[in-house]
Amino acid sequence: MPRQARLIPEQGYLHVICRGNNRKKLFFSQRDFKVYYNLLNKIKKEESIKILHYCFMPNHTHFLVEVGESSNLSRFIKRLNLKYSAYYREKHAYTGYLWQGRFKSKIIEKDEYFIQCGKYIELNPVKANIVSLPQDYPFSSYLHYALGIEDKIIDENPLYPDLGKTPLERQLVYRNMFINEIVAEKLK
Repeated sequence: MPRQARLIPEQGYLHVICRGNNRKKLFFSQRDFKVYYNLLNKIKKEESIKILHYCFMPNHTHFLVEVGESSNLSRFIKRLNLKYSAYYREKHAYTGYLWQGRFKSKIIEKDEYFIQCGKYIELNPVKANIVSLPQDYPFSSYLHYALGIEDKIIDENPLYPDLGKTPLERQLVYRNMFINEIVAEKLK
């Protein structure tokens, strides 16, 4: 039975997840993360994909992306993951599948869940007990939105400017949006 066709809008927003095969670690070092980051930056431009939020976890990746008429999300993910697989195989003397099947994607409407999806992505390291606070994890878009640190792969979330009149005000509001979730995670 053929697999079901993927539903990708011509224009819109999607939460995309790529997992390591059998939950295998994808990133072992700072260099691994940086190689993936640089590949992402290059290929997103070539495929006209906008990255609004991201998080590279040790064994999977999350993106909130915007696609347009000239975008090709499937080709983008395929190119990104194939290029990283080639690097990974050479660097770690690995054979076999690195990625677990096709990427997962969910269409996100530009409503209240739009910002929540970004928060979900950036809270992954806290929920996985890798760090206590999202600002302690360097491989996500949190540092850009919450602290104003420049991130060349970020295409700013279109709802972010509505959080405040100045960059500092927006950053403070953004950080405050995470407080309840962080406290709840620590109480578990």
